[in-house]
Amino acid sequence: MSAQQSGATGAASTPQVSRPAVAVLGVGQLALLTLVVVASLRSLPAMAIYGLGSVTLYIIPAIVFLIPTALVAAELATGWKGGVYVWVREALGNRWGFTAVWLQWIQNVVWFPTQLAFVAGALAFVFLDPSLSSSGFFTAVIIIVFYWGSTLVTLRGGDLFAKLGSWGGILGTVLPAIMLIVFGAIWVFSGEKSQVPLDASAIIPPFTGLASIVLIVSNVLAYAGMEVNAVHVNQMKDPGKGYPRSVFLAAGLILLVFILPTIAISVAVPEKKLGLTNGIMLAFGEYFDHWDMSWATAVVSALIAAGALASVVTWVAGPSKGVLAAAETGLLPPLLQKRNKAGVQSGILMLQGTIVTILAAIFIVVPNVSAAFVALIDMAAALYLIMYMLMFASAMVLRRKAPDVPRAYRVKALPFVAGVGFVACLAAFVLAFIPPQGFTAFPAAAYPWIVGLVIVVLGAPPLLFYALRKPSWDRRPADGSLLSDAHPEA
Repeated sequence: MSAQQSGATGAASTPQVSRPAVAVLGVGQLALLTLVVVASLRSLPAMAIYGLGSVTLYIIPAIVFLIPTALVAAELATGWKGGVYVWVREALGNRWGFTAVWLQWIQNVVWFPTQLAFVAGALAFVFLDPSLSSSGFFTAVIIIVFYWGSTLVTLRGGDLFAKLGSWGGILGTVLPAIMLIVFGAIWVFSGEKSQVPLDASAIIPPFTGLASIVLIVSNVLAYAGMEVNAVHVNQMKDPGKGYPRSVFLAAGLILLVFILPTIAISVAVPEKKLGLTNGIMLAFGEYFDHWDMSWATAVVSALIAAGALASVVTWVAGPSKGVLAAAETGLLPPLLQKRNKAGVQSGILMLQGTIVTILAAIFIVVPNVSAAFVALIDMAAALYLIMYMLMFASAMVLRRKAPDVPRAYRVKALPFVAGVGFVACLAAFVLAFIPPQGFTAFPAAAYPWIVGLVIVVLGAPPLLFYALRKPSWDRRPADGSLLSDAHPEA
């Protein structure tokens, strides 16, 4: 999507029977693949203010969300080909299948400005004045320029940036994370002053009301995307035993990439200096300045910016393909089904770009860049959490409705596992309406109304389109086939 971002694709509604794997994936290989897809440094500064307390705030959502998501998605992926659109459609009907894939797409649209704001913060340290990382205007300009540049590349078609995601994840996420872990260890064990308490009692974060833990919502969103690699479960030699091991290994690696660098940030950067879009760079700046290597901050910031930008370029087209698969069955007007000469979904990409441009304006309207960043994260989290609730509910329905459909992997105690995931998503959804601690960009009384308005404006369209659909919107050939192989129910 973040590297944690995924795009569902429409597919045939018939159950997918397990086929022999073309290439066998080992437990470690799939765990590393999942790490690259899910892990992102973007959310670390938000948790760094809690110091060692961030350990608890990372582990809880990992147990109640990350692991249930991976296990449930694996069962669904080995029973029905096509991602969340097909899973939810088979369980709850075409209306909700379309809604689920729309939400999966639209949350990615909200994610683009937050990821590019992170890029803007990094670029300010690379080429310009670091103080620009707190400029709403600068951030908005970077978002718009880089997003539309990525879109123009995507519209040309081809796989020019197909491999950027993996390399971007390694160079822009894994490598900087390892560096932070090493620097943090050197800082602590060499006796340098820590900006946060390091005694064991600090692992339990202070509780001063719901507002003090609302940022846990961003942690749930940070783990989003575990369902992406569930499609690879059929490539394992023994999915029943190997996949759970891979999930727990991946969860452990993801926790290490999140927790240790977060602590490394918190020990070196004073809380009052932390910003959500520039906290990573500030941490490297503190370390390199202390060791008289100030020039290295720009180098690492360039790596982080390149990695974050690569994830955006890679995902500009991906999620919208799932919406196109549904659109071509008559669920969206012809304008949004439009493809260009290269076969790229230009109609949806233009809508996507327009929404990103409008959201970028938030960084100009809201003076505090970090506040705008938090607001967008909450919006994206709320939208994505609705999709996950639909996915967990569908898994339980399909276990009752279609128990005999072949699945290469079956979750033990599925109702309990899916139920835990559903309740976790519901709790996080409710928390998304509560202003984070210290958030002053909007009045506290208006905050939940603004979040609710965004959810309705961005989340209601699929229900409206479904209600207003016309026979003329269905542009499939007489045999009902599509390039996407999507065949929704009547």
